[in-house]
Amino acid sequence: MSGHFDLFIGIDYSGAQSPTSRVKALQVYAAKPGEKPEKQLAPVISNNKQLWNWTRKEIAEHLIGLARDGVRYAAGIDHGFSFPVSYFERYGLKTWPEFLADFVVHWPTDRDHVYVDFVRDGALARRGGPVPGARVGRSNEFRLCERWTSSAKSVFQFDVQGAVAKSTHAGIPWLKRIRETAGERVHIWPFDGWTPAEGKAVIAEAYPSIFRNRYPAEKRNLDEHDAYAVARWLAESAARGVLQHYFDPPLTVHERALAAREGWILGIN
Repeated sequence: MSGHFDLFIGIDYSGAQSPTSRVKALQVYAAKPGEKPEKQLAPVISNNKQLWNWTRKEIAEHLIGLARDGVRYAAGIDHGFSFPVSYFERYGLKTWPEFLADFVVHWPTDRDHVYVDFVRDGALARRGGPVPGARVGRSNEFRLCERWTSSAKSVFQFDVQGAVAKSTHAGIPWLKRIRETAGERVHIWPFDGWTPAEGKAVIAEAYPSIFRNRYPAEKRNLDEHDAYAVARWLAESAARGVLQHYFDPPLTVHERALAAREGWILGIN
């Protein structure tokens, strides 16, 4: 891998409301090589004004569109891309693509107007949708990459400060959608391989807490600064020639096989 990217994208994610809701916490920053990240506005104009807030659906479509246009970007998104291997074993899942296919059946959170909580509280089941509790985990279940950090929470821990469970359950179906729609133009790391192929856009899981204190927040709120910090770290790491190092964390053969299903957080080495 040459390490050349045209654009570096940081996305602060949110599982609030529905995929078509404009959520203030959804923030996107992007930087070209050699430049500082800039806030990206949603690609919609209403009453002659460009809207500030994104929807989850728009973010996925934006990443697909850039890839189809041949933009080789590195994007970091702050939600879990997979679940602990204990979940795979509990439900008889062997691979990440198999996990994705199974997950969207039980958590169809990429459908318009579907909230994560509609699945959790049974509201979707009352309309003929999936039954709550069919695919769940425990808040004390962690992926290996989470155990390698001091503060990352379980992807199953809902309703606490700093939880990523809701954003993870909202975001995973969009990874499947991106992978199927953008096809060979996008490499979702590390599931499509630890070394991204030349010419592909790369989407990886990010954890903004690792990077946020490296840069002054200036006038950005926390959501904005998290997206900014991810984009800036990606851009700076590429400029220093070390981004390739982070795509190859020092894992044993067993750990690498585990992470091929559970995923890994880019920047944890």
